This record gives sequence, structure tokens and C-alpha cells, in this order.
Amino acid sequence: MSKLFKYILNLIPRPILIRLSYWVRPLIAWSLKGKNFTDPIDGKSFRMFLPYGYENPRENVLSPSTLSLERHRLLWLYLKNETNFFTQPHKLLHFAPEQAFYKRFKKLKNIDYTTTDLNSPLADVKADICDLPFADNAFDVILCNHVLEHIPNDTKAMQELYRILKPGGWGIFQIPQDLKREKTFEDNSITDKKERARIFGQYDHVRIYGRDYFDKLRSVGFTVEEVDYTRTLPKEDVERYRLAQGEIIPLVRK
Repeated sequence: MSKLFKYILNLIPRPILIRLSYWVRPLIAWSLKGKNFTDPIDGKSFRMFLPYGYENPRENVLSPSTLSLERHRLLWLYLKNETNFFTQPHKLLHFAPEQAFYKRFKKLKNIDYTTTDLNSPLADVKADICDLPFADNAFDVILCNHVLEHIPNDTKAMQELYRILKPGGWGIFQIPQDLKREKTFEDNSITDKKERARIFGQYDHVRIYGRDYFDKLRSVGFTVEEVDYTRTLPKEDVERYRLAQGEIIPLVRK
């Protein structure tokens, strides 16, 4: 990437850059075509990915075609290769549906697909995760990724997720996590947005999850498998797909 292009990208706030990219991504994708890196979600290859991040932008992580990040591509590969998500009937609840997945999941014939969020225009049901309008044991699969770090009462949110998941059902609840940190850190006295962004990585995050995140999920009733899927993949695939080595997929079951 040219220094000028990097400079321009760094001048634009990341949320605005993402919104703009929905309109210009075909042009960006065409200009970055190559063979170095591949987005497994659509199979397209590029000479590089785009930078992304709030406080400390990560280089070469945002796919020009699907706008997926490392976590999205990891999840896609896991769902495709290790589960029956794409092949068996499922009643699916998807929180804060990601652009990389939304249209693709909606087209799946085997999925009875419901989306929910308080603010997303892609949400079928506008709802508070701490007070969900769904019946007990309603869903076979729940995807709730990079949501809980925004929720002040994440225990209540986890209890609601457990309540609406069917016995025998499963879910994936990814979060930004510092695996070097034993205990989750939160401090409600920090209210300045810039300070929150500096400490929590994003202005609207309320905590930094540590390794105790998995035990908190277990405490509300879930069985939790801590899946280090990148460990099972060849190193060249981790690099080609631009995955985050060692990122854990929290697979929960009821």
C-alpha cells in the first residue's frame, strides 16, 4: 500500500471508513486483486487486505470484498469445516448480524433465520439482550459475537442466552479477549470516551475479558469448549486467510 493511501485511510475514522467501503468496495477490491491473501468467505484473493482498528489499527486484516475481519473468517472456516451449520436444519438467532454473513445466512435453505439487535437496521427484532422477547428453549443455534463486551450486565445477558437456547443446542459467543489476563477488567468510573477507547480498546466497550470469561459462561449453565481452531490449521492457511493465531472460539452447549 502506498504511503499516501495509508495516510488517507488513517485520516478517516474507522466507522466512517466501513460505511464508505460498502459503496466503494467493488473498486477497492478490484484495485487490490492479487494472490497473496484469500478471503475464505467468498474465495476471492488479494495482494493485501486493508488496515482496521480504533486505537491501534491492525495492518492487513480487513477483507476488501466481504469486509470481514480475522474473527469473521475464523468463524466461517469453523462453521463450514467443523459443524453441520450449512447442511442440517437449524432455527438460528443471530445477534448484531455482521455484513459479511447476513445475506449469505439469509439465503441458506436449511436455516430458519432471525436477527436481533437494539440498533442495527439488519435486525428483524429490536430487542435488549438482557430482556429478550423470545420463548424459553426457542433456538437450535445462537451466534452472539462481539456483543457482550458492550453490555453492562453481561451476567443477565448470558442468562437470557441460556434461557432461549434449546437443550442440545449450541452457540458461539466470541468476544475481544486478552488471554494474558487471568481476570476480566472493568471500571464503570471511566466515562470519558477517549479514555475508554484507550483502556478498553473501543469507546463503547465496558470491559476487557480475561481467561475467566469461559468460567463465567459455565456459571450460568453452559457447557463450554475453548476451541483454538488456528492450532489445527496449517500455518500457511492462517497467514493466507489472515487469521489471529491463538484466537479462541467459545463454543457453548446447553
